[in-house]
Amino acid sequence: MITAIVRYRLPPSIDHDACLAHFNMIAPGFQGVPGLISKHFIWSESGTAGGVYQWQSLDAAKTFYTGPWHDGIVERYGMAPEIEFFTVFALTDNARGTVEPMASPRG
Repeated sequence: MITAIVRYRLPPSIDHDACLAHFNMIAPGFQGVPGLISKHFIWSESGTAGGVYQWQSLDAAKTFYTGPWHDGIVERYGMAPEIEFFTVFALTDNARGTVEPMASPRG
């Protein structure tokens, strides 16, 4: 499993409420993205927004972050996003009451 943290600075014209409305509008569009397990849409008072994504594989993540998605971020926010990838070694899920060690292949 791969976690990707995506961040970008919001332009001054996009405040808390505008970001919230936009994220709520686009959230359903992430259903059915190949390899995507989940996405948390994030916003900070510092003017940074983005997402925390859980992916089945690094290949699925990298495929998604190219092309139309990347171009849309640059067009909407005026900058390329910062993307950092992490390999997940274990998962504690308190909602399900589980702890799951990961056998994660490299890459």
